[in-house]
Amino acid sequence: MEATAFVPGHVTGFFSAHPHEDPNRAGSRGGGVALSHGVETTVREGSGLTLDGEAIAVGPVERVLDALGVEARVACETPLPLGSGFGVSGAMALGTALAANAAFGLARSENDLTALAHRAEVESGTGLGDVVAQARGGVPLRLEPGAPGHGAMDGVPGRSRVEYLALGELSTEDVLAGDTDALSAAGERALATVRETPTLPAFMDASRAFADGAGLLTDDLRDVLDAVAEAGGTASMAMLGETAFCLGTGLSDAGYDPAVCRIHPPGAGLSD
Repeated sequence: MEATAFVPGHVTGFFSAHPHEDPNRAGSRGGGVALSHGVETTVREGSGLTLDGEAIAVGPVERVLDALGVEARVACETPLPLGSGFGVSGAMALGTALAANAAFGLARSENDLTALAHRAEVESGTGLGDVVAQARGGVPLRLEPGAPGHGAMDGVPGRSRVEYLALGELSTEDVLAGDTDALSAAGERALATVRETPTLPAFMDASRAFADGAGLLTDDLRDVLDAVAEAGGTASMAMLGETAFCLGTGLSDAGYDPAVCRIHPPGAGLSD
């Protein structure tokens, strides 16, 4: 038996960190965009994990398999770069949970599998909110932190072209292990703004304000965001990676050659 799941990539525009001793209650508040570029994960009998054909170790995937009590061969494919703010590790974890559940006939619910993948991400230190956002799709707003049963979600209606330009990697684990007080305060302001005006332009404006206030912009990334602004658009930083993203054609209008996809409304699920 084998099964395949697709999980959208996810860029976070703004967030506040909410650690908790219970990984199911830990997480983040904030907003992001689910992408039509994502991770396709195939699970079958066997062992080992590959990403785009190369053997790799990914803590959240190993934790998911352990929690499900299965040994499996997991093959993941994605056009997205790892470690650049696209939620690839979360997508691999959630895709593994969904596909393993189908392949091995485990009869677990969607919320149960999402919670299991969320817990694996939190325990691995690789993310706080990607999994629940990827499960939902669209432009998800994480109103309260945590896995299903603890967190609360909403979303910004709308569809759009999405452009992104990856410049390099940042360590999510290193950032989350540091002082996140200023970052979280900026994230709370951004979330309040978008909840008051839940539109795509308001989301992008809040994301850019958060990027400026969170203290994570590199010089190269700031140059890209400023160039988009000079061209009349709004771009921001994909949290947490040295990646610029925008809705529409802002990066193209500024003279860059970005990757292009769309907002992905459905969220994660099994492939036909």
